Amino acid sequence: MLTKRIIPCLDIKDGRTVKGVNFVDLRDAGDPVELAKQYADYGADELVFLDISATLEARATTLDMVLHVAEQVNIPFTVGGGISSVEHVDALLKCGADKVSINSSAVKRPELVNELADKFGSQCVVVAIDAKEIDGAWKVHLAGGSIPTEIDLFEWAKEVEQRGAGEILFTSMNHDGTKNGFANEALAKLSDMLNIPIIASGGAGNVQHFVDTFKEGKADAALAASVFHYGEIPIPFLKKELKKHNVEVRL
Repeated sequence: MLTKRIIPCLDIKDGRTVKGVNFVDLRDAGDPVELAKQYADYGADELVFLDISATLEARATTLDMVLHVAEQVNIPFTVGGGISSVEHVDALLKCGADKVSINSSAVKRPELVNELADKFGSQCVVVAIDAKEIDGAWKVHLAGGSIPTEIDLFEWAKEVEQRGAGEILFTSMNHDGTKNGFANEALAKLSDMLNIPIIASGGAGNVQHFVDTFKEGKADAALAASVFHYGEIPIPFLKKELKKHNVEVRL
């Protein structure tokens, strides 16, 4: 049985790690290189490094920072934010990223998913989807959640899988930053529909939330930021607790 993964997310803005509530009020949570190194040492299974200013301000993720982070880290590492070309992905992978995450750029030009999967392999391609439940329907949002669309979450997830995505990173904007638990119903539906791994994001507040997203939400991995960045849930403790609840994790 595949082990469930715990993934700290380093949201980057202006070269610093930040975490807001519901994608707005940002507060400083440290230096990305230091945090990345710390997480690798603490037993994180992977890391996600998202330049949250990149898509909105149309600026590319800093390759230099990726190089520095990659030097310090011996676990798989995903980079996202403002990625919209094969050339950019090539540069990121050469700088030491294991995977790339694309979001708004995939919605604007879905062929990008095919191009990246064809050139680098599906295992490198993570499609991040920010969605919000509005009147019972999950709608995809772009540019860090600031631009609503009429695109259905489940239809879009199925399409990107067919186009070659190797993984889906689903963030519920209803849950993000609230610390009230993950969007387990939507996650379970995605898991049942798709044959690729689903990373749950948005809502982590305590250990039980992680247990629930693996059991009820059927997530393959759980991503969080503030509960890890501010030491509210130490990863070694979280993994021991998950193990007690019969969730298979790498200790």
